[in-house]
Amino acid sequence: MKSLGSLNVDVITLFVEDLHNVKVFYQEVFGLSAVYEDDVSAVFNFGNMSINLLNISEAHGLIHPGTVASRESGSRFQFTIRLDDVDAVCSELKTRGVTLLNGPMDRPWGVRTAAFTDPAGHVWEIAQQII
Repeated sequence: MKSLGSLNVDVITLFVEDLHNVKVFYQEVFGLSAVYEDDVSAVFNFGNMSINLLNISEAHGLIHPGTVASRESGSRFQFTIRLDDVDAVCSELKTRGVTLLNGPMDRPWGVRTAAFTDPAGHVWEIAQQII
């Protein structure tokens, strides 16, 4: 058997309070269409993996006996998309009504970044290699 660390992450499930609002955000900001959806979820393909938006009411059944955290608990991770021009993408995000958390800024490790959240509070970063 292959070690789990040698396999690709295929799907990340994000728990959301307002599925409709978050789904519209992913359609408008990322320019994606759902590849699957029902009353409690919507799945979007991001090249090498999929994001499953799942209504938080269904989350307990997936992770029981674990605890489902609320949005107010704060961020514990961020997604990063690498691209060629952070500033151009930030301009496009602004036209789509997205408010940046930070950036664009040059980081000491040679990357220009900016970050924003989806309506459920999940943090997305866009990153451009500058060195």
